[in-house]
Amino acid sequence: MNPASAAVGGAAAFVWLGMVLAISFLEAPLKFRAPGVTIPIGLGIGRLVFRALNAAEAALAVVVIAAVATGSPGPAVVALTALTAAVLVVQIAAVRPPLNRRSDRVLSGEDPARNRSRAHLYYVALEVVKVLSLLALGCFLLAV
Repeated sequence: MNPASAAVGGAAAFVWLGMVLAISFLEAPLKFRAPGVTIPIGLGIGRLVFRALNAAEAALAVVVIAAVATGSPGPAVVALTALTAAVLVVQIAAVRPPLNRRSDRVLSGEDPARNRSRAHLYYVALEVVKVLSLLALGCFLLAV
């Protein structure tokens, strides 16, 4: 693979990975443990943070895809790039809307323990897949 494209793609993949780890696996669970943070406040913060994260992820995905497309990659890099981008699209288009509807209901007063949703579990499972694919993609790209 073209070294310049590999370097740009690898850097973007690792920045993306760091953002996902910091927000999804550190900030998101910790905010509900902070003193004075109620479920409605935590949900409001979470919605803003994840909207911003997803926008940044989309921008980084474009950078990774452009770097891979211009770099004559091998099949593993193409597959990992496609997998990572597909996971992001599924999260944004299929999983986030039900999560937003549920948080709307909770913010309007519904008891969060009532009508549990599996959408959050799907989102977390997809985050794990995305983390692993970004790690592998970044390693492949920087191994050039």
